[in-house]
Amino acid sequence: MGLNEITARIRQAEAAAGRAPGSVTLIAVSKVQPAARVAAVLEQGHRVFGENRVQEAAGRWPPFQARYDGISLHLIGPLQTNKARQAVGMFDAIHSLDRPRLAQTLARLAQERGSCPDLFIQVNTGEEPQKAGVAPGETDAFVAECRALDLPVRGLMCIPPVDEEPSLHFALLAKLAARNGLSGLSMGMSADFERAIAQGATHVRVGSAIFGAREEGEGLLPGSGNRF
Repeated sequence: MGLNEITARIRQAEAAAGRAPGSVTLIAVSKVQPAARVAAVLEQGHRVFGENRVQEAAGRWPPFQARYDGISLHLIGPLQTNKARQAVGMFDAIHSLDRPRLAQTLARLAQERGSCPDLFIQVNTGEEPQKAGVAPGETDAFVAECRALDLPVRGLMCIPPVDEEPSLHFALLAKLAARNGLSGLSMGMSADFERAIAQGATHVRVGSAIFGAREEGEGLLPGSGNRF
């Protein structure tokens, strides 16, 4: 499919939803992608990328950042507290703030550094026990807790259950964000980003539809999966 087609579809979805052109940020999910495919997307001018693991990003991006200006990295996978220091120095946004201990760690690091990446709180809209994120009913309290720590919470993020209509979860996330005065909505992936845009997404996370299907074992880390 490729970057140009995905970008065109995003512009069409913005127009269909009455949104301004360019109001949706495309995060190209480069996690576990071969370096050559990432370089090809960079050569097309795209600069916003999503990574799932701090260590993988640390090994991948310094050479690209030395060669290309304006790269913006977003952490879209779970963040362990012992990787938080490295993450805040590497990423422009973290989309997986999901628990008080991590919030406290990020607040301490922000005080030390005098800056902090933009933060999105991950909401487990399907209340799936195997999935990270705060429950919808706990979101208001957690937003308030993060604000009390002076954290730059820009919005909410969700990954809907695979077997449910995603639009219902996107609508729920939008409602929670509006209730808390948050404008950022990180939601929508390769299979459903147009529905997410219709519900107000400001950031969509697309991987395979941009980079193409990987050959078996190509660029993969052991045990890594990819729904993007």
